[in-house]
Amino acid sequence: MRSDLIFGALTHVTNRYELCQLASKATRKLHKPNTRLQDTTNEVLDRFKDTIPMNEPEDAVVKKVELQERRAA
Repeated sequence: MRSDLIFGALTHVTNRYELCQLASKATRKLHKPNTRLQDTTNEVLDRFKDTIPMNEPEDAVVKKVELQERRAA
């Protein structure tokens, strides 16, 4: 069901408004003629659920946390 896809995508994109904006942009870019728009939207949400966020690599997130901990100590 689509609600399962949405909740799965929210693990990587925490803001629902941002998820809606990103999903609509991705659906427009990935949509192929002669296919249902609903299927393309489901595919986009499934990709959001399965991929790692592209904003920052995991190493950068760890380094930021370490820096914050050092400053606080």
